[in-house]
Amino acid sequence: METIQLAHGGGGYLTHELIRAEILSRFGNGPLAHLPDGATLPNPGGTLIFTTDSFVVQPLFFPGGDIGELAVYGTANDIAVCGGRPLWLSLAMILEEGLPLATLRRVLDSIQRATTRCDITIVTGDTKVVPKGQCDGLYLNTAGIGVRRPGFQPGVNTLRTGDVILVSGTLGDHGAAVLAARGQVPLLNGPRSDTGPVQNLVESIGTHAPHIRFMRDPTRGGLAAVLNEIVEGLPLGIRMEEAALPLTPEVRAVAELMGLDPLHLPSEGRIVAVCAPEAADAILASWRTLPEGRDACRIGQVTGDAGRVILMTLAGGKRLVDQPRGELLPRIC
Repeated sequence: METIQLAHGGGGYLTHELIRAEILSRFGNGPLAHLPDGATLPNPGGTLIFTTDSFVVQPLFFPGGDIGELAVYGTANDIAVCGGRPLWLSLAMILEEGLPLATLRRVLDSIQRATTRCDITIVTGDTKVVPKGQCDGLYLNTAGIGVRRPGFQPGVNTLRTGDVILVSGTLGDHGAAVLAARGQVPLLNGPRSDTGPVQNLVESIGTHAPHIRFMRDPTRGGLAAVLNEIVEGLPLGIRMEEAALPLTPEVRAVAELMGLDPLHLPSEGRIVAVCAPEAADAILASWRTLPEGRDACRIGQVTGDAGRVILMTLAGGKRLVDQPRGELLPRIC
């Protein structure tokens, strides 16, 4: 069986052969073709958005996704929720000695499909190999650059009482799927990750962009982390309706079995948006025309309860939704 050797990271023949055979064969038709130390990119005009992220998810493959597409979508989505259109991506890989080349090829093929779907180009990168036992198979780092779309100027400083909280789909699917894939949850036909791009959802907002106060993808820490981040230090709060939360039976089951709050489970293909009330119905209607937005819904609104995120429970009571404490779900992305 073909495997990654330490010499693949040594800069010599095997390094160049790996790059030529496995990387340039997939991504070498653009700026990456001549392997420059840095990408020289045309500025299409407008405000540039830059982000970076690292991916250490375990296992590498899980129901609904894998580390490769997670890296592309995660980085592209960070640009998208800033109101941007993703354009360029870097790809850095840390490979462990002994990693089967078949595994690397499967991940690279997934990256290739995801970049095509996002219409984003890999323009630079790096590959390192570490001795066996010093890396859990494969780690990825990506950085992305995009340009801001017209009309978007999101910022928590624009929030007002009465603004509406929207989510583009069901919540917590990614976290539940990874937990199930680790064998920690004995479920048949369990949850599938929602890993996917959100830029079509952002683009569909169109002329309502000036009404967007805030957007974020609820990754680590889930919805609870995002909402607490929104109101931190502000004279505003958020009230949610438990009955409105879009949670699948599979996610609810995983959360119950693991003793977790489903609001702490991450998603990797969803948007949490705060918008002016007059635009909420139109944005929801636009999202629901897309496959990735078919379960979009309104879950709450901005209130005057300074710094507090409150859940109105099905039983008619109130529950304070806290920021997640500690690393409840390590290696989730």
